[in-house]
Amino acid sequence: MSHTAHIPSHRKPRQRASKSALRAGVAGGVLSTIAVAGAAGPAQAEPVTQTIEMPTITAGLSTAVAASAQATQQVALDLEAQAHEDAAAESAAKKAKKAKAEAVRKAEAEAKKEAEAAAKAKAEAEERTERASRTAERTTLSASGSSSGDSASASAPSSSSSNATGSAAAIVAFAKSQVGDAYVSGGTGPNAWDCSGLVQAAYRTVGIDLPRVSQSQSTAGTQVSLDNLQPGDILYWGGAGSAYHVAIYVGDGEFVGAQNSSTGTVQRSMDYDRPTGAVRVL
Repeated sequence: MSHTAHIPSHRKPRQRASKSALRAGVAGGVLSTIAVAGAAGPAQAEPVTQTIEMPTITAGLSTAVAASAQATQQVALDLEAQAHEDAAAESAAKKAKKAKAEAVRKAEAEAKKEAEAAAKAKAEAEERTERASRTAERTTLSASGSSSGDSASASAPSSSSSNATGSAAAIVAFAKSQVGDAYVSGGTGPNAWDCSGLVQAAYRTVGIDLPRVSQSQSTAGTQVSLDNLQPGDILYWGGAGSAYHVAIYVGDGEFVGAQNSSTGTVQRSMDYDRPTGAVRVL
């Protein structure tokens, strides 16, 4: 037997096999063990081993994934917060717009109410002024008639309603049929009138189209004396061309007119409210 038969081999492991083992350990992510035999010593010597721990390549990837997930969650939270802010802003804008519209509506309603109150007060003031003017005029005429001893003939026209015929009779009949109707500024019937609206409607029944307002109606025909009136003549108060009130003479010293909101349409004696002048259209 050879004298070297019991001597362990001193050959080193092949380098190629070591590299293959290292690659296998990296690819599998496991621990590889490389056994290294002692270079010398008896055959009964314990082999020396060395353990090499290979790094796990997934550690960095997990950290990156976690960071990315956290960033994504933060972006989602930011978007949600922005959406809430946008919704709140839109809601606030709608409420502000609604509040502004309501304020404008209330302001317009208040302005309308104030305008109506002012118009009513003005109408009442004009009515009081008109009544005072008519009272003063009647007082003046009465005093003048008493001093001359001729007031009876001055205030009593010679004509009567029984003398009315044809168109005049139709005008008088229409005017009398409206007695009791309401007075409304700008009213043109059929159940509410102002003074010129009633006169215009009465003449329209016989095919005569008069101007709409009292100023124009006071010059629509021939000026006649209050001592020589005929049924159907237009009476006016104020100046010719600037009259503030008109009515229809119906005979027997009386007239029919839409006076004011307090009295409505009435038939009264000329002594109640003496007119300034008269025009004859027929």
